[in-house]
Amino acid sequence: MKWTVAEAKAKLSEVMERAEKEGPQQITRHGEEAVVVVSAEEWERKTKRKGNLAEFFANSPLRGAALDLKRRKDGPRESGL
Repeated sequence: MKWTVAEAKAKLSEVMERAEKEGPQQITRHGEEAVVVVSAEEWERKTKRKGNLAEFFANSPLRGAALDLKRRKDGPRESGL
């Protein structure tokens, strides 16, 4: 559902309740989408880190691929300054 800033201010409890029960609530300012209110549960689900970097690389579909990752021995690039 979309709310104007004035509506959201006047009915903050309802905005919060609907975010918990119905999902994200959009708040507009001057007719443009400004913010979205989501439940704490949804926020946690969306922002929760799934594993760490080592696990990401360990589970990569490229693991075991014969990639040539050797660094070139060229010198540094010249600065264009």
